[in-house]
Amino acid sequence: MKAPDLLRLSDNVVLARFETLKVYAALGAVRTLLERGTVQPGQTLVDSSSGIYALALAMACHRYGLNCHIVASTTVDAAMRAQLEILGATVDQMPPSQDLRLDQEGRVRRVRQLLAERPGLHWMRQYHDAVHYSGYREFADLIDRALPDAPLTVVGAVGTGSSTGGLVDPLRERGRDVRLLGVQPFGSVTFGSDGFSDPEAIIAGIGSSIPFDNVRHDLYDTLHWLDFRHAMAGAVGLLREHAVFAGLSTGAAHLVAGWEAARHPERVHVVIGADTGHRYTERVFARHQEALHPSVLKPHQITGLADLAPPWSVMAWERRSYDVRRSAAPARVPAPLAASTVAPTAPPSATTADASAATSAGVSAALSTGVSADASAAVSTAATNKEDRAS
Repeated sequence: MKAPDLLRLSDNVVLARFETLKVYAALGAVRTLLERGTVQPGQTLVDSSSGIYALALAMACHRYGLNCHIVASTTVDAAMRAQLEILGATVDQMPPSQDLRLDQEGRVRRVRQLLAERPGLHWMRQYHDAVHYSGYREFADLIDRALPDAPLTVVGAVGTGSSTGGLVDPLRERGRDVRLLGVQPFGSVTFGSDGFSDPEAIIAGIGSSIPFDNVRHDLYDTLHWLDFRHAMAGAVGLLREHAVFAGLSTGAAHLVAGWEAARHPERVHVVIGADTGHRYTERVFARHQEALHPSVLKPHQITGLADLAPPWSVMAWERRSYDVRRSAAPARVPAPLAASTVAPTAPPSATTADASAATSAGVSAALSTGVSADASAAVSTAATNKEDRAS
């Protein structure tokens, strides 16, 4: 559950496919807080979540004998809520909303209300408490063993900042050559795209309408901003080409990694796949015929935030600092994509379909650089991945 599968998608792209990425953050944070005496056995931990942190925190509380209360986003579906309740968590869920900005702000207000009503609660503050970085050192150990010596480029959704930052910081401390590429939606304050509004955006957990103290802007080398339709193209393309069913943040990172890997073949690109695609089934994968073909998509390369524009922009960030706490720009709705950028996704070839159907399991293969025997996940070839996932 905690350690990811490492799947080789191409010569220089490896996907770290998680079932629930934030298990690292939640287990590490709860363990540290108990060791410090900040929380006590039997206490109730509370936080706001759009989904995967809620499940991870419920698991951590279940393991350590703590109570868990989640203020859940409107994006938390019935399947996720059932898992939370079976694990013993209590759930407050926001009413249905198409505006994730209002949803997030409402969740934070509800947490503050609960703290005022029940002083014994401990607010985990996944957005702001750096204790959430600690658990990702174990992930860094895994990547260091599985991909020794190679120059790395980590590609992942920024979100709270803990997963990408918590991975690259320990690797850089060890002297590894690591670049960090952050992925953001339009409409997020974190890296200055809050002046835009993407009407279809449901990429929960990838951006934010409020400042996150856990985002360390000076860790990032490059930023990519994508709209919903490009993230959808990446997610559908990942399933179609590699038989990996993953969420929208993974789809966005996959699209970015493909473009970057073609320009930097000397580097190994590690894509962080935060969760599975189940909660996006109806709103993304059921619409797969609408998905753009990744091969025709490319970003608008910019040199400053003043040039930022949908549907996809990229900018060299160069590990600079950034003051998020400023007046938000008025929202702008992106113009529809030009017809020339929209290409229907071709159906899988008969050869691919036959190969997938013919083999229910493949032989796992390690990276050419080698994976040590104690590594908790092996890197599979793309062919093995396609066969295994299709079965």
